[in-house]
Amino acid sequence: MISDVQQSGPWFKIYNEKGKQVGTMSSSGKTLVGVASDFFVCQEGIWFKTYDEKGKSIAAMSSSGKVVKGAAGNTFVCKEGIWLKTYDKNCKQIS
Repeated sequence: MISDVQQSGPWFKIYNEKGKQVGTMSSSGKTLVGVASDFFVCQEGIWFKTYDEKGKSIAAMSSSGKVVKGAAGNTFVCKEGIWLKTYDKNCKQIS
């Protein structure tokens, strides 16, 4: 379970619910846009990519016309025009 992701220099450090660092990955070219309980979301150029607690890529989707508004539980929410759309960690729209 992920409790926090922090950028430290050229790295993202991933922490579990006990505050223990459980993963590290390069932050080069990435912007952290959301942290949920079992994944986090980064924007990389024209892509949103989801990662697990070890920093391993899960899925990707185009960021065109979308803004991540938040992540919680096992979903993240994007604003697309006037709509808010919910996605899972596999970047599949669920509402």
